[in-house]
Amino acid sequence: MRKNPISASIDFEQDGIQHGFLKLPYSRNDSAWGAIMIPIVQFKRGNGPTALITGANHGDEYEGPVALYNFALRQDIEQFNGRVIVIPAMNYPAFLSATRVSPIDNLNMNRIFPGRADGSVTQQIADYFSNTLLPIADYVLDIHSGGKTLDFLPFAAYHSLPDREQEARCAAAARAFSAPYFIKLVEDTGGMYDHQVESMGKVFVSTELGGSGTTSPNSIAIAKRGVDNFLIHAGILNGESIESPDGSIELDMNAGESYLLAQHNGLVDPFVNLGDHVKKGDLLARVHSTERTGEKPFEYFAPRDGVILTRHVPSLIKMGDCVFVIAEVVTEPVTRTVAEVAGFLNKYAKNNRH
Repeated sequence: MRKNPISASIDFEQDGIQHGFLKLPYSRNDSAWGAIMIPIVQFKRGNGPTALITGANHGDEYEGPVALYNFALRQDIEQFNGRVIVIPAMNYPAFLSATRVSPIDNLNMNRIFPGRADGSVTQQIADYFSNTLLPIADYVLDIHSGGKTLDFLPFAAYHSLPDREQEARCAAAARAFSAPYFIKLVEDTGGMYDHQVESMGKVFVSTELGGSGTTSPNSIAIAKRGVDNFLIHAGILNGESIESPDGSIELDMNAGESYLLAQHNGLVDPFVNLGDHVKKGDLLARVHSTERTGEKPFEYFAPRDGVILTRHVPSLIKMGDCVFVIAEVVTEPVTRTVAEVAGFLNKYAKNNRH
């Protein structure tokens, strides 16, 4: 069996702050003896749990990379108890090309785990995670958003698992992230990073923190705060967790009718926004034919009551695209006074200077 070709320029057992690379040899037309150099940083102080935190599993999702490149600037090693391994752009070739999947082998990183040491570039990266990084991790956080084609209400998520004790630990960590929304997912995770992590018994949290192929001050603030909260919950980072100003609203999107898929090609004329509450039968969008004028548009109605969790971003849509996802509200938002929200913002600013 071939050994994975990736090598790390940092020592995972050494205390302190180390910046370096995961070096993957890659011979190509413009660099015969070249390599893909994936940035990595480790914070380690003494013995304690290990957290592995990643962004850009898909290359066009930016909340993770921005939050993690910021986190990498920290100098306060005395605040750590254990080890944090941070890889801001997990699928580095896709990240550099601003594409969901790798431009090298056209593979989706989040569909090919556990990977292959003798496979293509994306498979080799997945194999390195499966056999080198995940075995030394206790807590794993993978920061996603909607990329160029979707936009989400910002949520942290965990999966329904056969091991209920492990599921409870994942749920606690997802709640601790303190995104504005919180979801338990029931889905087939075969081939996903999620499944690989969970099958190894680790605490795993994923997110969707926005999208549209860009970021906002709000989505970045949620990601930064969530990373700190996740590490504080794990006992690796000293400090006091900071909740979302309105608490975390629990949603359910497990019903099959939550997903509304396009049955036509055309131009979307939307009638609802992210976060809007809808009733079954409400008009959500019309899809106009782009081939000629004067044709009656196709109408799309809400298949269930709930809140608009996800929307398709490009206005041109194709048959089979996800138009909307509607989630059920399980818990209602917390009502806070103006003074309480101001206090939260001051507290967050004070604790977010790194």
